[in-house]
Amino acid sequence: MKAPIVGTTGLAVAAIVHACHERTIDVALPYLAIDGLDRETLDPLLNYCARLTCEADDVTCPGCKRRTEALGIHSLDDFIARHKEIVVGDGAARLLGQGEGTLHTPAMAALEKTWSGENYWFWARRVLRKLRHGIRRGGVSGAPFADAGETPAVILMEPQLPDNIGMVARAMANFGLDDLRLISPRDGWPNEKARIAASGANYVIDDTTAFPSLEQAMGDLTWMAATTARQRDLRKPVMTPLEAVAEMRRRIARGERCGVLFGRERSGLETTEVANADALVMIPVNSRFASLNLAQAVLILGYEWMRAGDGHSLGRVTTYEKPLESGLYMNDDRPATKEELIGFFLHIEGELERSGFFNPSHKRATVIRNLRTMFSRMGATEQEVRTLRGIVATLAKGKGNARNPSS
Repeated sequence: MKAPIVGTTGLAVAAIVHACHERTIDVALPYLAIDGLDRETLDPLLNYCARLTCEADDVTCPGCKRRTEALGIHSLDDFIARHKEIVVGDGAARLLGQGEGTLHTPAMAALEKTWSGENYWFWARRVLRKLRHGIRRGGVSGAPFADAGETPAVILMEPQLPDNIGMVARAMANFGLDDLRLISPRDGWPNEKARIAASGANYVIDDTTAFPSLEQAMGDLTWMAATTARQRDLRKPVMTPLEAVAEMRRRIARGERCGVLFGRERSGLETTEVANADALVMIPVNSRFASLNLAQAVLILGYEWMRAGDGHSLGRVTTYEKPLESGLYMNDDRPATKEELIGFFLHIEGELERSGFFNPSHKRATVIRNLRTMFSRMGATEQEVRTLRGIVATLAKGKGNARNPSS
């Protein structure tokens, strides 16, 4: 099956889309180094893919889901059958088919996720949007919440996806954590995709340091906890996030430096790595589904850290928004006084009396008691009492053209 090729490069359109999506446009163009390909000429190329013009040309790119569908491959079994052999990992496992060619895959799990191909046209639309409108919030920045050493370091063991690093940075900024350390990130560092995913937490990304080993990443710490969802046969304290935060706050107050180690997205931490920690942190979860997304785990620890301190606020605080406290939000209003409430009680009781509501009359005292109990319990504001009195007056006498002429 033919593929749409870019000029004389021999590259399919999908290869250009993939590079721009994974590396960002400004990094991908020098990397590709294709004569005549710049931001201006990239636009129609992306449009070709985004608009699925390839369908009219009866061509598809290798690795695209459109090609998989065009070849009649509807399942993993169909995919395997089209190859002569699929080599898994180091070759200890091999899948034999009835087709042609040999394919290498790092693991069966990877094959299960990738066999159907990618939606390159969707990627092209995203890159096209960035080409025309720029990176959303790419220039947003902030400032560290605390001085160096006043918050625990967040250490990521061999993170695989730059997007996850960016989302971790965003979670850290939400809860006042500034010190992010990476151990051998798969796609290198610095990484522009991580900055995009950080959604404005650029100061965390800018100060992030990559280390070649765990020993170097934790070298200046005096206490470190390791997060895990699996039980380990290690004689170490097991803590909840709340307990770990309390321990770190005590130590940091004494001038110590602390950190929390988080595992790989796919496999977590190895026991030999956990052995370097002073304590284990285990988050209360559903025991039948204990795996957390990397940024979610960092978010939970960050939330407990912020909650235990004094610098947090409920929601954002801006020039026009004051800090909030939990409880009933009053703004500039005030609770009604007892005098105002009694005035309302006498008003509504008088109108009910006039309308003949208290019938039979011997139950009048009980009904009035119930009414006063009900309205007292609502804790009305001064404005709400005035509104209630306006409602009673309107129901009794009407308003404007509806006013009862006999009243």
